[in-house]
Amino acid sequence: MAEGKALEREGMQSSGAVGNLHAKIGETWWIALPVPSNTSAEPIEITDVAVEHIPDGIRLVEYAAYDRNDTEGLPLLARAGSPHTPDFARLKNYATKPVKVAAHTESDIFYTAKVKITAPPEDTIRQCRFDYRQGGRRYTQTLDCEVELKTG
Repeated sequence: MAEGKALEREGMQSSGAVGNLHAKIGETWWIALPVPSNTSAEPIEITDVAVEHIPDGIRLVEYAAYDRNDTEGLPLLARAGSPHTPDFARLKNYATKPVKVAAHTESDIFYTAKVKITAPPEDTIRQCRFDYRQGGRRYTQTLDCEVELKTG
């Protein structure tokens, strides 16, 4: 797979860390990956996403994709059970098929990583990888993203 360049590298989620310093062992969190923004002149189809670095103390539960219109915006970091957390279980998960992003467009669909805290995390969650097809070729591109969940 070739190194891709279609996705915007600079954005809200790549310019600092999002986090919570008062997380608790046993809690489940949804983390928004960078919103796919296609800066190229051709459409892309995202086929897979992954967080490259998940530290000890955090277990990945699943990846999913949701429409920002269904979640009333972009929940960067959401704790299960919080009154402001979208009811993800009732929303359509768009990750079951490739997500298409038109040329020069930011997607309304965003990806999440659902994680569970199993012990005090030893590091931050970081580096979000997107695999996609464009013009009949397959690409992979890693974007900066960083989430800090501290217990205390």
